[in-house]
Amino acid sequence: MATTTEKLALEIQSLTDVEKLHLVDTILADLDRPDPELDRIWAEESRKRWSAYKEGRIPSVSYQDVMDKYRRI
Repeated sequence: MATTTEKLALEIQSLTDVEKLHLVDTILADLDRPDPELDRIWAEESRKRWSAYKEGRIPSVSYQDVMDKYRRI
């Protein structure tokens, strides 16, 4: 027997492009809800990185270097 996901995938194939986009928007909105634990973890990581940068333990990278790296990909 097909799983719910497999059944949905088959149904999605019959949707118009506009309906598919609406479905994607709905799914992304559902996934993009705040998670206080993740927010706390990222805030802590940000503080650690900022402190390390200010103390000279990690180097900075120029905007131009970052852009050059990704333009090569």
